[in-house]
Amino acid sequence: MNAPISFDHHTHAATAPLDQIDVSDPQIYFDDAWQPYFERLRRDDPVHYVKDSPYGPYWAITKYKDIIHLEVNHKSFSSSWELGGIRIEDIPSGYERPSFILLDPPDHDEQRLVVSPTVNPINLAKMETLIRERTGHVLEALPRGEEFNWVDRVSIELTSMMLCTLFDYPVEDRRQLVYWSEVVITDVNAPNALVRSEAERFAIQMEYTEHLNKLWEERAKLPPSFDIISILAHSDRMNQMSIRERMGILTLFLVGGNDTTRNSMSGGLWGLSQFPEQLQKLRANPALVTDTVPEIIRWQTPVIHMRRTALEDVEFGGKTIRKGDKVVVWYISGNRDHTAIDRPNEFIVDRRRPREHLSFGFGIHRCLGNRLAELQLKILWEEIVRRGIEIEVLGKPVYAYSNFLRGIKSLPVGWRHNSSPPALGSRRGAHHAVDGSAPRRHLFGTHRMTVGVHLRTVTKATDSASI
Repeated sequence: MNAPISFDHHTHAATAPLDQIDVSDPQIYFDDAWQPYFERLRRDDPVHYVKDSPYGPYWAITKYKDIIHLEVNHKSFSSSWELGGIRIEDIPSGYERPSFILLDPPDHDEQRLVVSPTVNPINLAKMETLIRERTGHVLEALPRGEEFNWVDRVSIELTSMMLCTLFDYPVEDRRQLVYWSEVVITDVNAPNALVRSEAERFAIQMEYTEHLNKLWEERAKLPPSFDIISILAHSDRMNQMSIRERMGILTLFLVGGNDTTRNSMSGGLWGLSQFPEQLQKLRANPALVTDTVPEIIRWQTPVIHMRRTALEDVEFGGKTIRKGDKVVVWYISGNRDHTAIDRPNEFIVDRRRPREHLSFGFGIHRCLGNRLAELQLKILWEEIVRRGIEIEVLGKPVYAYSNFLRGIKSLPVGWRHNSSPPALGSRRGAHHAVDGSAPRRHLFGTHRMTVGVHLRTVTKATDSASI
């Protein structure tokens, strides 16, 4: 599609012939205009065949129950990298990077079992204090009296530090991990793509892999610890991997441990700004943070789709899916299906059964780090509410040009006009010591979307050495 700025997505979604509706176009996610297309498909053609797309023909599965039905049927629908992988575009020949998310049982189950201890309840409990300390430090260090980008100053900071913990990687080098992750997920056709070809992407991924492979080899000689690299290095099965296989699994944790939670941290702030009455409920009853977190994850849906490949002819939703067909489940659509979720287009902090969303996938490939993602979001919002932080959202999010990850590139915010934050000049200095960010222009003067409550006394500073 690559629609011009003046293109009317709502009219096109409502009036175009069904065979011209192609929800694979990254432009509709960049424009945040995806909802009318999926509303049309859920109503008129929930198992929708696209004959001609930039990624070849595919089936679009758009309803909640159909997505679950397909996800649990891994015997008929494969995730194997050898059949094209988990994204709508086939893995380019010569650039394959196998990992367990790109495998079917039994290989999938065996590899997943090896790495699962990293995010088991015992290790999550050990990380909770550290996550809370870091969250407090980041919130205290936010600029006062000027506009700033929530994505950069909060979401990326917190998730990149968490990634360093998972890898046992130097926290002062976390922005290098962020860069590598963004290279992995960038669409080479995006206007501002970090790389312009698969060859360029692969070369940078190899740089990343070789760097972490040195850590892998070093930790194989040390006593085991809980971090991902140590677990991989001490696994007889994983330690026999080729460098290409190591690239696959290290890349999986790089993206899975960073981008999805980051985008939910940003999407949650945006969502609450659109439903201020829900924010009032959360302010009045901080215990609702527990239910707000899965609602954020549903609302944002950080992974837009997953692809499977049919292993046999299957009758599905009144259609015949043939062996070898590409089948795409659109989580972003299932999470807005009114036949399964009450008032799905609303952000509801006290939603009944809030965990019944599709953002973590379903079946054997359900997100391994889902509890860690929830923990980080829970702590962030507990600290925002407890500290009484009040932030204005000053404009709309800028979304990534991607049909796979619903990324938010920027979200302009500032302290609410006329609020009374304490003078924390030293905190801002502490933040500059962390990432060297320069001050941004002053704002104040326009009341817009407001998130939070009045700032109360900030708790004692977190020792920067803990970051």
